[in-house]
Amino acid sequence: MKIARYLAHGQISYGAVEGDSVKELSASPFEEFTITDHTHKISEVKLLAPCEPTKVLAVGLNYSSHLHDRPAPEIPMIFFKTPNSVIGPGDTIIRPKGTEKLDAEAELVIVVKDRCHKLTKANAMEHILGYTCGNDVSAR
Repeated sequence: MKIARYLAHGQISYGAVEGDSVKELSASPFEEFTITDHTHKISEVKLLAPCEPTKVLAVGLNYSSHLHDRPAPEIPMIFFKTPNSVIGPGDTIIRPKGTEKLDAEAELVIVVKDRCHKLTKANAMEHILGYTCGNDVSAR
């Protein structure tokens, strides 16, 4: 199921995307929900970021071209980005003053559905709500 977060008539909602329409969910996808009959054309709503994250964790050096002939680290570097760094489709990317270069990288984004700690390979998938694509933009 494809789920979108959107703004329609001044109200933010989640919906199930079906063709060129979105059917409103009865609640957030982070809770139990049903798909309602309340439908909007996607062209008539403003698509938003998939969620309002409390934190954003990113993995460094997931592009082999960034290694520059160095060996890959045994443990990948994990770093934080601020929650307000997540914007929706078509939103303006702000270029900080003094920035000489902006780097953009296509990324796979994993949306975690609940609080979790010390996950294992065996139980990690139980905590994933879904996936989306992202554009990781960094000021250099």
